[in-house]
Amino acid sequence: MTNGGNDFREFQLQIVRMRIAFRQCLQRTLKRHGISVTFEMLQVMSCLWREEGSTQQILAERTARSKASLSSLMTTLEKRGYIERRAEPSDRRNKRVYLSPEGERFWLGILPILNDLYARFEQSIGPECLRVMTSDLTRIQHELESI
Repeated sequence: MTNGGNDFREFQLQIVRMRIAFRQCLQRTLKRHGISVTFEMLQVMSCLWREEGSTQQILAERTARSKASLSSLMTTLEKRGYIERRAEPSDRRNKRVYLSPEGERFWLGILPILNDLYARFEQSIGPECLRVMTSDLTRIQHELESI
């Protein structure tokens, strides 16, 4: 007998709460270090660090953002000098996005702060617990994608 999906609703709510708590923790950490950048900016820069020359479509997918909100975010990052948009030689309408040299310096400067935050969290939760939760969440994601 099921409980009408109440367990799943609570699970979903807890994921949302965790994301909010993580975002707030990250913002507090950056503020303590005098770094003025938003969670969303970090998401984009992290993607570009891993996948240099991504298209805006790929960045929208990776950050789970609409193309409209991503476009505004990209304009802000470009004004700060952290990213560059370059037209593809084969089709000048398509743009690829790269971290600028300033963006790379900025990213390399905050990377130790982020790595320390992640290491402290992993130590407090425990690596085995994180592995199990990651595996479970991946399984749930695949299940949701197949429904």
